[in-house]
Amino acid sequence: MTLEYLKKAALTARSGASDVNEIVQGILNDIEEGGDAKALEYAAKFDNYDGNVLLTDAEIEAAIAAVPEKLKRDIEFSHSNVKRFAEAQKASMSDIAVEVVPGMTAGQKLIPVDAAGCYVPGGRYSHIASAIMTVTTAKVAGCKHIVACSPPRPGVGIAPAIVYAAHICGADKIMAMGGVQGVAAMTFGLFGLPKANILVGPGNQFVAEAKRILFGRVGIDMIAGPTDSLILADSNADPMVVATDLVGQAEHGYNSPVWLVTDDRALAEEVMRLVPVLIEDLPEVNRENATAAWRDYAEVILCADREEMAATSDKYAPEHLTVMADDLDWWLDRLTCYGSLFLGEETTVAFGDKASGTNHVLPTSRAATYTGGLSVHKYMKIVTWQRSTADAMKPIAEATARISRLEGMEGHARTADIRLAKYFPHETFDLTAED
Repeated sequence: MTLEYLKKAALTARSGASDVNEIVQGILNDIEEGGDAKALEYAAKFDNYDGNVLLTDAEIEAAIAAVPEKLKRDIEFSHSNVKRFAEAQKASMSDIAVEVVPGMTAGQKLIPVDAAGCYVPGGRYSHIASAIMTVTTAKVAGCKHIVACSPPRPGVGIAPAIVYAAHICGADKIMAMGGVQGVAAMTFGLFGLPKANILVGPGNQFVAEAKRILFGRVGIDMIAGPTDSLILADSNADPMVVATDLVGQAEHGYNSPVWLVTDDRALAEEVMRLVPVLIEDLPEVNRENATAAWRDYAEVILCADREEMAATSDKYAPEHLTVMADDLDWWLDRLTCYGSLFLGEETTVAFGDKASGTNHVLPTSRAATYTGGLSVHKYMKIVTWQRSTADAMKPIAEATARISRLEGMEGHARTADIRLAKYFPHETFDLTAED
C-alpha cells in the first residue's frame, strides 16, 4: 500500500527560516573582541536588563524565597528522578583495560569536561525543566564548574523557579543573560567565568545558530531545530488521548511539526475532527502556536499495517515518539530512530519533558538517525591509553613499520624501527612493505 496522507503539511520546519547566520556571527565577533563591556551592551539592548549578570548568594536566596513550597516540591521530585536516571546512565559506562596481545594493554578512561555552560530558555515560557535536565546531568557527570544561563525579564531578572531549579541541581554560577550574548559569555569566559568546554540546552534560532557557529572551539549537545513529535496509533488507541497529545506538542511553536501515523482510517478521521476543537479551547497564547503548527506543519498518514507504520516512523526519525498500539514490546524492538520513546498511553511526552527522569534535550529535524539526546555521556570524554612490555611491542612495531612504509609515512616507520633496534639490537627484522 502506498502511504495515504489524510493531512499533508503545507510547510516544513525549514520553510521560511530567516538567515540569522550573519547577525549571530556579527554579535559573536563583537563580544569576543569587546569582552564584558560589549556583552553587557547587547544584554541591555536585547534583554532590557541592567541588574547583576552573575547572581549573588543574596539574590539566589531571595529568588528561592519567592518560589511557592508546592512548586519547590515538584522541582525536587523532578530533580530526583532525573538525577537517579543520570546516575544509572553513568554507571553503564566504565573505565576498561584489555590485554590485546600478551604484554600489550590498551585501555579506556572516562574523563568529564571541566566546565559546562547550560542555557535555560526564559522567554515566552520559563523552562524550569531545562534547568533540571541540563544542570543535573552535568553535575552527575562530574563537571567541575557549571554555569546556568537564562534570559532575565526586564525589571525582574531570571524567573525565581529557574533560579531555584538551577541552584538545587548544582549550578556553581547563575548568569542573568540571554540569547547570543549569554552563549558568548559562557564560551569566551567573560565575567570571571571559566571558558565552557561544552554548551548544552535548548534555545531560539539565534541561540541554536550561535552554538552551531561555535561548535569546534567548544563542544555542544546538538544542533537543534523546532521540536517535533510523532504518534503511532492503531485501532485500539483512544482518539481523545491521541488528539490531546498532538495538541500538547503543537503548542511549542508555530513551526513545531506533529505527525500521526496509523493503520486505522476511522481513528485518523476522529483525531482530525478533535484536534481543532481542543486547540480552540487553549489559552490564547498557546492557541496561536498550536493553530499554526497544526494548520501548516502537521501530517496524518494512513499505512497498511504496523510494519509500514514503523518504517514510516523511522524515516521521520522524530524527536519524540509515542506508541499507542498493541504489543508494545514489538514496537520497542522494531523502532530504531527517535530521540525518546513513550510506550503506551500511560506515559506521554510531557512526562519526559518535565518530571519522569529521562532527558528532554533531544535531537530534532531527523538528527535521531545518528544521535541520541542529552545525557551524562555528552559531558564525558572517552579517552584511550596503552602500555606494553618490550616483547609485546615487537610484533606491533614490525607491523607498524611495514604499514607505515606502504602508506609512504617514513617518519612513522622509523619510530617503530628505533624501538626494535634499541630493545632487540641483535635481531634482524624485515621492515619493508614488499614481499
